[in-house]
Amino acid sequence: MCRRVRHDYAAPDSDYTVRMKHSIDPKIDCVFKALLGAEANRGLLIHFLNAVLGATLPRPIRQVEILNPFNEREFLDDKLSVVDVKARDDQGRLYQAEIQLLNHPYLPERIFYTWADLYSAQLGSGQDYGELHPTYAIWLLAEDLLRDDPAYTHVYRLRDDRGHCFLDPGGIWLLELSKFAAEPVETEQQRWLKFFKDGERLDETHLPAWMQTDEMRQAMSTLKAFSEKERAYHAYQARQNYLREQRSIQRYMETLEEQAKALEEQAKALEEQAKALEEQKNVLEEQKNVLEAEKEQERAAKEAALAEITRLKALMHGS
Repeated sequence: MCRRVRHDYAAPDSDYTVRMKHSIDPKIDCVFKALLGAEANRGLLIHFLNAVLGATLPRPIRQVEILNPFNEREFLDDKLSVVDVKARDDQGRLYQAEIQLLNHPYLPERIFYTWADLYSAQLGSGQDYGELHPTYAIWLLAEDLLRDDPAYTHVYRLRDDRGHCFLDPGGIWLLELSKFAAEPVETEQQRWLKFFKDGERLDETHLPAWMQTDEMRQAMSTLKAFSEKERAYHAYQARQNYLREQRSIQRYMETLEEQAKALEEQAKALEEQAKALEEQKNVLEEQKNVLEAEKEQERAAKEAALAEITRLKALMHGS
């Protein structure tokens, strides 16, 4: 049985007269999990899913079961390892929401694999393919993944080269936060993206107009819980520091890879230079051989000429 978390991570807080003690970034994975994965925030998850997927779904989501709810004890004990949110609605459709702060070379493969794993895990022993339901994966990306595409929303579904649907297994939604810059906020999807992008800089005592909804106020109350509860804030800091260390390690590895690539290119250039010098040496050697052959021919010609002169002189003296 899943343990319900304490509601003070999510219950709406009507007192916004006191500034939060600490700024909280909703992109940090444990905060993201609490925002959308806490049982008390089930309404936020439903609102978020409808905001992102609403135009795709045949009808709005009314109810969901959170399959891996946020566990406060695991978070406070630094044992929170699964930081995505998985849910099932009353129609059997599956949903995955995840935040990704750092890109890595095999992130696209990971995104597709986790979607395929959630989709295929629906069938147990004795179940047939007719019991499969659409599965939707939503990834919020803090860094640009598709750098050559200026759009911040990318939807991947099963289509042929003419856009015809072969099957509706759901799909994958990528939302690149760094590219998002909608002003003013016009849709609920934009409201959520702006919250995740700018949430750390919000002043709860002077929330902007786009934050003046029940859902956004509840989201802010979740940030406030991380800010005000010392143990929760220390755990949040530890998680943030861990992610910073991971970012530093990744940047260092990227630097090493760039240096290794540069050294490889330099070695290749030196090899090409050595090859060119060897070819130049061979050309010079051939030219030397030609010159020596020409000198030998010239020497032989001189000797032949001298011999002929000597012969002619001998004939003249003999006569």
